Amino acid sequence: MMKELISKSLEKAMDHEEYMILFKQLVAEGKTTGEPSPEKINYTKLNWSRTKRLNKTAKLSEEQSRHFKDLNEEQTWLVITEPWCGDAAQSLPFLNKFAEIAENIDLKIVLRDENPELMDAYLTNGSRSIPKLIILDKNLQLINHWGPRSKAATKVVNNYIQEFGQIDDQLKTELQVWYNLNKGEAILQEIQELTVSKSSLGVV
Repeated sequence: MMKELISKSLEKAMDHEEYMILFKQLVAEGKTTGEPSPEKINYTKLNWSRTKRLNKTAKLSEEQSRHFKDLNEEQTWLVITEPWCGDAAQSLPFLNKFAEIAENIDLKIVLRDENPELMDAYLTNGSRSIPKLIILDKNLQLINHWGPRSKAATKVVNNYIQEFGQIDDQLKTELQVWYNLNKGEAILQEIQELTVSKSSLGVV
């Protein structure tokens, strides 16, 4: 059942280049994906700028690059996202950087609101939070999943909610400042830990 759902999702998935073409077109036309609202349209435009910048500036250490180059098993990375999602703008450029380096990683992207059944299979505390990375082996069996944000970024959000009791624009501003200071290190570290190959663990 799950494999069939994954297969159907992959049939309509975009690669990163196709996603960026869609993203650029939406911004040019003043549109967004899913249920449109002025707020989502504005975030889509803002995220386009952030995504473009990170696509140019995101860097991996030599050790991280070597880790992903050395992955000896074919993997499909299926990402559930939307252009208006702020957390996705911070993580997707790094996920794409990994996929560019690793010959065995095939990055595919689907939109959350067009794939509710897939999204509901990977809820976060009952919420359709995105982005969500689903790491699959060559047989489309689940290896691991990640998202919607790193543990460190989640702590920033949870601490704010605990103090102020809500998610608001001030939280989004503080989270953006944290992302800028962290420079993707939390994302890089966590994704690397999720993708330890069987050979490196001594498993044949």
